[in-house]
Amino acid sequence: MHAMPRRVVIATVAALSMTASLAACGSGDDGGSESTAEKIGSLRIGLLLPDDHTARFEAYDRPLITERIKDLCAECTVEYANAKADPKLQQQQVDTMIEKKVDAIILDAVDSESIAGAVKKADDADIPVVAYDRLAHGPLSGYTSFDNEDVGKIQGKALLKELGSKASQGEIVMLNGWDADPNSAMFKKGALSVLQGKVKIGKSYDVDRWLPEQAGKDMTEAIGLLGKSRIVGVYSANDGMAGGAITALKNSGFTTLPPVTGQDAELAGVQRVLSGEQSMTIYKPFDPEATAAAEMALALGRGEEVAVSATVDSPTNKDIPAQLITPILLTKDNIKDTVVKDGMLKVSDICTAAYATACKQAGLR
Repeated sequence: MHAMPRRVVIATVAALSMTASLAACGSGDDGGSESTAEKIGSLRIGLLLPDDHTARFEAYDRPLITERIKDLCAECTVEYANAKADPKLQQQQVDTMIEKKVDAIILDAVDSESIAGAVKKADDADIPVVAYDRLAHGPLSGYTSFDNEDVGKIQGKALLKELGSKASQGEIVMLNGWDADPNSAMFKKGALSVLQGKVKIGKSYDVDRWLPEQAGKDMTEAIGLLGKSRIVGVYSANDGMAGGAITALKNSGFTTLPPVTGQDAELAGVQRVLSGEQSMTIYKPFDPEATAAAEMALALGRGEEVAVSATVDSPTNKDIPAQLITPILLTKDNIKDTVVKDGMLKVSDICTAAYATACKQAGLR
């Protein structure tokens, strides 16, 4: 079965609901159409993730989305591909999903702008596309992510709190995400709404493909240009880049590290928060995001109504049905009550020998 285009799904929710009600009441069937059971079962969902160097995608997103789809539909299958940070490869992967005639696609775009043509191809083939985590260009049928401006605001507020009176005594370096990722602009906008006027921004970089090694190079350049004594803090948009920045700070001779922000609550990031090398991270509970994406893709694949908490606009389309989830500030004080409690990370994984003392102090041991 192939899904109806989004414009039809949205316009005919009432009609679909009425049809479903009649079918449930045992109304007549001409024998030529698919049964309800056939429509519910055997859907194939394409899952396209952007890279394999950001730990969350293979460690959390892929298994969680796959599990949620199987939980909701035991007969359904997932066709998976990772773009390895290559926009052209991801466009080819969308083409492959269209050739395979999947019923819906969950897409986390490498490059939100260049993927627009591939999204349109899917829409033309009556295959709905759910943008996952990043809002892509093109005729999307749904979107699930976090409130990304709020992410930036939380990071900015946490950095200012750590800086205290030092905010007026030096400059910060901003390591923003890749400018091809629309989330990067939202993180930056949120952070700047808090930071501007409160602290001087000495250097700001949009880090290519979110690469930790590039963040390290940019940080090293900033240290050389600004001088060690002038840098009082680092805004890093995610944990991977925070790790690159912290390595650069250490290699440049910082004995006391300035506060460094992060995002994603990756294991290495949480361990750095625990030890005090990184001041905070953003915990984005992947389970509700994955569940929302699975529910959207399955509903759209069946031509049913999708549950939404908001609508969002992209540069190419307006009023895209969306589920937006609230991000959570993670510090050493709430590791136990967030990522550990939710089962995202195990104490045994966090509390290796190098972090034994810090774990004891944080009440993890």
